Amino acid sequence: MILQALYDYYQRKCASTDPAERLPAYGLEEKEIPFILEITADGELVQLRDTRSQDGKKKVGRRYLVPQGIKRASGIAANLLWDNVEYLTGIDTRGKPERVIEQHAAFRARINALPASAQADAGLRAVQAYLNKIDPERLAQEPGFAEAKENNALMSFQLHGEPQLVCQRPAVASAAMAADDPADDTPRARCLVTGQPAETERLHAAIKGVWGAQVAGANIVSFNLDAFESYGKRKLQGENAPVGKPAAFAYTTALNHLLGKGSRNRFQVGDASTVCWAEQQGEAVSEYDTVFADIFGQHDNPDAGVNAVTTLFNSVQSGRFDGAEGSARYFVLGLAPNAARISVRFFHTMTLAELAPRILQHFKDLQLTHGPNDSDYPSLFRLLTACAAQGKADNIPPNLGGAIVDAILADPNAPYPSLWLNAAVNRCRAEREVSYHRAAAIKACLNRSIRRNPQEKEFQPMLDLDNTSAAYRLGRLFAVLEKIQEEASPGLNATIRDRYYGAASSTPVAVFTTLLRLKNAHLKKLSQGRSVSFEKLLGEVLSAVTDFPAHLTLTDQGRFALGYYHQRQAFFTKSDKAESTKENN
Repeated sequence: MILQALYDYYQRKCASTDPAERLPAYGLEEKEIPFILEITADGELVQLRDTRSQDGKKKVGRRYLVPQGIKRASGIAANLLWDNVEYLTGIDTRGKPERVIEQHAAFRARINALPASAQADAGLRAVQAYLNKIDPERLAQEPGFAEAKENNALMSFQLHGEPQLVCQRPAVASAAMAADDPADDTPRARCLVTGQPAETERLHAAIKGVWGAQVAGANIVSFNLDAFESYGKRKLQGENAPVGKPAAFAYTTALNHLLGKGSRNRFQVGDASTVCWAEQQGEAVSEYDTVFADIFGQHDNPDAGVNAVTTLFNSVQSGRFDGAEGSARYFVLGLAPNAARISVRFFHTMTLAELAPRILQHFKDLQLTHGPNDSDYPSLFRLLTACAAQGKADNIPPNLGGAIVDAILADPNAPYPSLWLNAAVNRCRAEREVSYHRAAAIKACLNRSIRRNPQEKEFQPMLDLDNTSAAYRLGRLFAVLEKIQEEASPGLNATIRDRYYGAASSTPVAVFTTLLRLKNAHLKKLSQGRSVSFEKLLGEVLSAVTDFPAHLTLTDQGRFALGYYHQRQAFFTKSDKAESTKENN
């Protein structure tokens, strides 16, 4: 299903009416080539041109459409008319002159193997003339060669005064693509992607752009141990699950494109590099092609995610997904590194009409009253870092982000991972602070659990005076006692929260008797009216509490944190209203 969806995406991009959106045709690939050897028709070197431009702190070479590269590990195999310095020039860069001689010979043999139609091309003749009389001393005089040699950088050829590379010239490109066509006697098998007979791809192209995977890329389909291979298929690798060469090229090209730098379809969820795309309906590409990445990805513009959610909400409200547009399928694929391979962390496919309500339900579950500087639609990254030690992304549990996305996409009532609730509660207790993002995570986890086992009503975005949960009321009580202390002793560096929150939220009986005794001293410092107001509030909060529990479970600690947060926000809301009334008067 995954490979078929990527294959269809490749076909869609190739059929695009916009040339800029098309993906490379079969037998070609986009490659970053930092240096270009400009030569004359006689094979004389004009210059070594540096194609790189500054991108942040590093230089990035220009990308060119070139013949598809050869997959190599330790053996010698040359690419056609482009390769690193050793293959292309025969100049040793790593102290292995004998091997470099073999590499350069393989590079020239690859060129000589092209058919007569390509050999007659003026560009190819110029390259052969240059290679016949290559002068390392002349090349060393070029300003960028020392850096190219040091990095063993990729290089290619270009005729002076022409816009395209030699490998892009029509006769050469046609010959390169024709070389991939199987001979009549080549063994064929039924491709598992297309269902058509085709020559099987033995080694699939590497997938690059997966965070944490090898720099050279990793495989999503591979067989390298006996345990993975069928009987009689040893050393045949790809024949264990036959995928035709055109289909293998299509899905790897599509996935590398989706994972590419600057791709709007790509975003990071914990350790999972995630891509998303929509099925095309008619001739137009859906405007929701990147909606999942827009909402859950990280952006330079902090309002981008909020705008995407708002647009999605308006689309659902206006009924846009009730027709053909809503029937378009949407795909979300999460990939994680696993040594030299890539593991599929999750894969979901559904219609846009099914996707939109699930995303909106996620944000409804997170909905909470908050301060003016907090977002109505908190990003997944902020929610995860709020539950990580020291608020650092490196401390986010590896599988947590993927498990949350799994829950969002699986069903509007699918439970969030218990690890999320555990992490949020533990951070509240460890740092003695119930922040907006932690409280939102706790509320979302509790509400989804309640919907699956409805023995109590769901938690509201704001303070719920009718909620009789003992843990929730104790959280409210703790917030009231803290507020009394703050008003009795303004300017305190530390409140009861800094000293008692951890114990109060886990073993209430050991703390609250002491705190209730201390509050009497604090109330004496307040005005009579204010003291009476707090006494009434304490009576309302404690009306549903029959006893102080010896211990609170993890979910009850979440209820405690939510009650504390709601009561604190209620105090702030009343203060804001009071100040607003004074200003108006």
